[in-house]
Amino acid sequence: MAVTDDAIDKIKQMIQSGELGPGDRLPPEQELAERLGLSRSSMREAVKALETMRILDVRRGDGTYVTSLKPSLLIEAMSFILDYHSDSAVMEVFEARRLLEPRIAVLAAERATVEQIEAMAAHLRTIDEDADTESLVTHDVEFHRMLAAATCNDYLAGLIEAIGSQTWRARVWRGLTQAGAVARTLDEHELILTSIRDGNTEVAQAAMMLHVAGAERWIHSELREH
Repeated sequence: MAVTDDAIDKIKQMIQSGELGPGDRLPPEQELAERLGLSRSSMREAVKALETMRILDVRRGDGTYVTSLKPSLLIEAMSFILDYHSDSAVMEVFEARRLLEPRIAVLAAERATVEQIEAMAAHLRTIDEDADTESLVTHDVEFHRMLAAATCNDYLAGLIEAIGSQTWRARVWRGLTQAGAVARTLDEHELILTSIRDGNTEVAQAAMMLHVAGAERWIHSELREH
C-alpha cells in the first residue's frame, strides 16, 4: 500500500507544481511509470485511487486526464463517503454544520450581492407555515445552499451541499414530530436573512448558531431516547 501511496503523491505533485493542469492528458502509463520510477501495477492503482477522488478522469480508449479540479467535483468523493454514516453519526454532521455555518453567515453578511439577497428573500416567500414537512426540508436545504453560495467560496459551498444532504432524514423526522418546527424554521431563516441584508455579521453569526444548534439538540435528545 505504501508503494501505491507514493505513486499517488508523485502524481499529485505533478499537478500541484503545474506540470499537469486541469484538462491535461497524462503521459502513457508505461512512460509515466518509468519517469516516476514506479511499477506499472502501482501506477495503475494510483490512477484508480485518484479517479475515485475525482482528480483524474480515465477515458477508456482515449487516455487519462486531469479533471477540472473544481471544488464541487472534488467534494463528490466526500459526499459518497458520508452516505455510509450510521444514524448516530448524524450528530457528527450536525457538529460540523455548527462549526461551519455561523462563519458562512458572517461571510454572507459581508459579501452577498443585492441580487443574491433578493433571490434568498424570494425563496423565503415560496413557503409558509402550512407547508408539509418535505417541502420545508427542501426549502431549508436550498436556503442554506444559497447562503453558502453568497460567500463566494466554492469550497464552502461544496462542503455545505455535501454534508447538508446527510441530515435530510433527521430534518424530516424533526418536522414530523416536533411541535412548531415549521414556524420556528421560517422565523429563524427570516432573522438570518435580515441580518445579512443589514450587513450585521454578529447577529448573522448568532442567529445561525441558534438555528443549527436547535436542531442538533433535538437530534441528540432523540438518539438518547431511542
